[in-house]
Amino acid sequence: MKYLVIIEETKTGFSAFSPDLSGCVATGSTKEEVEKNMRDAISFHVDGMHQEGLEVPQSHSFPTYLEVSA
Repeated sequence: MKYLVIIEETKTGFSAFSPDLSGCVATGSTKEEVEKNMRDAISFHVDGMHQEGLEVPQSHSFPTYLEVSA
């Protein structure tokens, strides 16, 4: 499955979350590290949902950029 992941730069590194998987987050010192950590977090999150007998949500988010006057 593919999930949209939002990566944000912070003062100390990077953080990531998926709008499709509530509460699934990760951090890392570099963009590459946060991507790896988020991949691990999603796998862990989905495995936990399976173990709890919960339905794993399908991806319902998609990326887009909008231009506005600044």
